[in-house]
Amino acid sequence: MTVVSATLRLSTRGDADCLDITSNVAGTVSESGLRNGMAHLFVTGSTAGLTTIEFEPGCVHDLGRLFERIAPRDGDYRHHERWGDHNGHSHMRASLLGPQLSIPFVDGELTLGTWQQVILVDFDDRPRDRTIAVQLIGD
Repeated sequence: MTVVSATLRLSTRGDADCLDITSNVAGTVSESGLRNGMAHLFVTGSTAGLTTIEFEPGCVHDLGRLFERIAPRDGDYRHHERWGDHNGHSHMRASLLGPQLSIPFVDGELTLGTWQQVILVDFDDRPRDRTIAVQLIGD
């Protein structure tokens, strides 16, 4: 069993910006030389999350609309009162999506479905530089 650590660095536009990071993750697996195991991803920061989706404009739009209904941008958040910023919705949305994702890989390939891509969603109210810690465990 071997553990390989890597870091992905990405810039986002904020405001529920969705980035397809599938090729980044697949490239990290390929470069590691590992053939079978688990890729674990963790985005640092409390206003972004990771998931999988069919990365096409309709699904991406629908995901944004869903989060707007669940945690509206113009909602009443105590976070605004405490810190004087206006990204309380960003924190709530990120907490619902979650900061981590694990994906098995077999024969050096991620085991994703045909229409399934790995995405980073940045919910913050401004552009951000994001860091994703990647740990590959396998052989």
